[in-house]
Amino acid sequence: MRRRGWDYWWRRWLTGTVALGLGCLVVFLGDKILGQRLELFFGLETFNPIWFLQVFIIPALAGIVVSFVYGLGGKWYAYLPPLIVESYHYYESANWLSLPEGAQLMPMGWWGFIIILAMESGGIGGVLGEILNKRIYGRTPKHLLYKNSSDSNH
Repeated sequence: MRRRGWDYWWRRWLTGTVALGLGCLVVFLGDKILGQRLELFFGLETFNPIWFLQVFIIPALAGIVVSFVYGLGGKWYAYLPPLIVESYHYYESANWLSLPEGAQLMPMGWWGFIIILAMESGGIGGVLGEILNKRIYGRTPKHLLYKNSSDSNH
């Protein structure tokens, strides 16, 4: 087993932090642009096409960004941005902001289910980001395949 030095782990940690920050920024800006908050419940009118975009598409885009920046293994970090940003929004609505008229704070169980959906969408985006980045799930070029096999013969 090859031991890796401190500089390798420092670069991976820094890259992971940047990737996670960019993913959180994508989710945060997506929420601000769409203008709907997942933690607020207005009845059945809550579940509209904008809500769909916010739960499924924005986290997937954030997952692609995270995985594209981090590289191999980014699909695991891609689950975190929706959790971080939406948890902050829930805490903010519960403690600091006044709720709009006709809205109530979504019960924790429902909100948890919705956040799990968003996190899974982020994970799908993470896998897509790794595929787009071509660091995994692809074919090994023949020159690398033959190079590795010739190295082991000597």
